[in-house]
Amino acid sequence: METWASTSVADCLVPVPVAGKSKVQSRDYKAAGRFPIIDQGQEQIAGWTDDENAVIDAPLPLVVFGDHTRVFKFVDTPFARGADGTQLLRPKPEIDPLFFFYACRSIDLPARGYNRHFTVLKEKELFYPTDGNEQKAIAGVLRQTESALQKQFELLKTLQELKRAAMRELFTRGLRGEPQKETEIGPVPESWVEVAFSDLGEIVTGTTPPTKERTYYDDGTIPFISPGDIDHGFPIASTQKHITEPGLAVSRALPAGTTCVVCIGSTIGKVGRTTAPASATNQQINAIIPGAGYDQNYVSHLLTYRSDIVRNSASPSPVPILSKGAFEKLVLFTSRDFDEQAQIATILDALDRKIALHRKKRAVLEELFQSLLHKLMTGEIRVADLDLSALDPHRAPHVVA
Repeated sequence: METWASTSVADCLVPVPVAGKSKVQSRDYKAAGRFPIIDQGQEQIAGWTDDENAVIDAPLPLVVFGDHTRVFKFVDTPFARGADGTQLLRPKPEIDPLFFFYACRSIDLPARGYNRHFTVLKEKELFYPTDGNEQKAIAGVLRQTESALQKQFELLKTLQELKRAAMRELFTRGLRGEPQKETEIGPVPESWVEVAFSDLGEIVTGTTPPTKERTYYDDGTIPFISPGDIDHGFPIASTQKHITEPGLAVSRALPAGTTCVVCIGSTIGKVGRTTAPASATNQQINAIIPGAGYDQNYVSHLLTYRSDIVRNSASPSPVPILSKGAFEKLVLFTSRDFDEQAQIATILDALDRKIALHRKKRAVLEELFQSLLHKLMTGEIRVADLDLSALDPHRAPHVVA
């Protein structure tokens, strides 16, 4: 087994010569340019510049540390530095720079608000294998896993943009190739009609069973939906709270396929769709149980696309609110052709399933990366213990038992 050493982060560092290099003020960031600007924000690249006097091109690679944000970035190409709160870190020659980058990220560095964290980081202990090849192997596995994770983020971003574009096309042009007409809420297919929300189905405002009555909650299995459980535009997969059958009896039961719309609070207008055979919501949510002639999933997608109607109709107060009466009177345009509704829903449901699949893959890879980061950086497992053949775009890596 390889030998490991430990030292403080401060003792790992060697000076980075940046004398005379200017920093770029945030007001001077450009949308395009010759050199990327790296600052302490969450995005890898914060902006661009053409200022050659700001460019750091040696020694590379470097680790950029956000003194306020605790964000670490590995940079191996010439870059300019943002003006506020960045520290440039380079490890001594016996520590591989990419390994050092991941080793720093494995350190527990508690948040101190917007205070600086570099002095705390320097005091932390860093462990590393004395074998440089093992350092490189560990860093390579972590980079490969994180690259697969990043691909999932990019795929999700693309799919979500595709869904937004599909909704815009479907709800402004429909599927029948018919002419459009202008309305107060924008263009819609000529045959689509104006309806009130109350025409879409039964409107139900949620209610919360008394929390003092524990028989309504203890060992409950029926989803009790709050705004925080709703992921805008998607089926409601899980809830933080559950109620019992007696709790449901004093609530307002909702069948599967009900559209839930948040009508109180900062997330007003957020839309979700129930999936459980029976569920209930709190009083912050108005629900639409679609009536005859309306495809359940179509109603949910339509309300998602037109959620601005709810947001824009809320009372202007510190806490936005839209009463049930006002909610029922809101209007939008819809197809009355059930087949067209179903076809629109089928297209958007397929995109939702694709997004859900990649969210699961992302979650698996996130968990895997964090597990590998901890176990490889503590020596609990070695690279030789890993089945690296699983690190491809279609499979997730696993530890050999």
